[in-house]
Amino acid sequence: MAKENKELLADINAALAEITANGTLESIITNYIGDETGKTPYVSPKNIKRDNGTLVMATNAAFEPYEYIENGEVVGIDPDIVQAIADILGKELVIEEMEFDSIITAVQTGKADIGAAGMTVTEDRLKNIDFTNPYTTAKQVIVVRNGSENIGGFISVEKFRSNFIDDNRWQYITKGLFTTIRISFFAVIIGVIAGFLLAIIRFTCDKTGKWKILNALCRLYITIIRGTPAMIQLLIIYYVVFASSNIDAVIVATIAFGLNSSAYLAEIVRAGISSIDNGQFEAGRSLGFNYVQTMRYFIMPQAIRNILPALGNEFIVLLKETSIAGYIGIRDLTRGGDLIRSRTYDAFMPLIAVALIYLFMVIILEKIVSRLERRLKNGRK
Repeated sequence: MAKENKELLADINAALAEITANGTLESIITNYIGDETGKTPYVSPKNIKRDNGTLVMATNAAFEPYEYIENGEVVGIDPDIVQAIADILGKELVIEEMEFDSIITAVQTGKADIGAAGMTVTEDRLKNIDFTNPYTTAKQVIVVRNGSENIGGFISVEKFRSNFIDDNRWQYITKGLFTTIRISFFAVIIGVIAGFLLAIIRFTCDKTGKWKILNALCRLYITIIRGTPAMIQLLIIYYVVFASSNIDAVIVATIAFGLNSSAYLAEIVRAGISSIDNGQFEAGRSLGFNYVQTMRYFIMPQAIRNILPALGNEFIVLLKETSIAGYIGIRDLTRGGDLIRSRTYDAFMPLIAVALIYLFMVIILEKIVSRLERRLKNGRK
């Protein structure tokens, strides 16, 4: 947990000592490891008053039996231990599942109160975060390929059943797909609106000399966004810009990807507007249209037709970039595949399934863009 949470550290250590003394800790561990697996599940007492707020736990549910996904919920040794601690402290447990690398960041920025994911205590980590008293020990082993078993190579009915049918694991893919589509759709809207505004401001300044300060700010924004990785922008927006906010991670991801796309769209649109012959502006003005009307009725329709392929390409890039949303705890399509792999240890089928779904969506986008291009060309004729 964060260095400043000394009071919470003391409370959790006291609760750990209590569940160790009364045998709850041992019962939780033996429920997942050993001959008594599944026989001693932890059940929270029903008469507990949870009037001391929430205890937000950040974890990476990819380390069965310590934490993993089952029936859409994070379960395992760590969640049960933290639940027992929350019961003693009179708090409501909230579990945020995310990439392992994001756990410490979530704790340090206040997005989570504690992180629990089989973390080893090291001197370097102790310089930045605090650890509770250790509550279990583990040993490391080397995993090697099982050469004695061959059930049809990489693809087989048995592997398909294990990866997608057992425990309804196909739901990780379908739910993740819906999340990916939702983020991409609204991010495109944000990117298009912001991108067109940025492009118009920049082009107007280049053509008329107006809005110089605003143009300088737009150039700075575009340079920063295009000069930094999308993942870094996502983490900064979630853990810094919205650090003290309880805004939903999906909304944050939508904003982050939309802003990232807007910088690229701005330059695409500006180049499209600049490609229109200056005579078109003069023709519009000679007919009595003002600058805004000329842009709306004469320039923008032609510019959109010219940049449509580039716009389609940017939408495709945006769709694929959403695969990093798992770093802030979003179960998108890619994360859904990762959760399946963490349960089955099959490195092939979940990845192929995710790749094929992305490919299918990209093909659909290409078809839509191609149809729009043909319609615009026919309209031009």
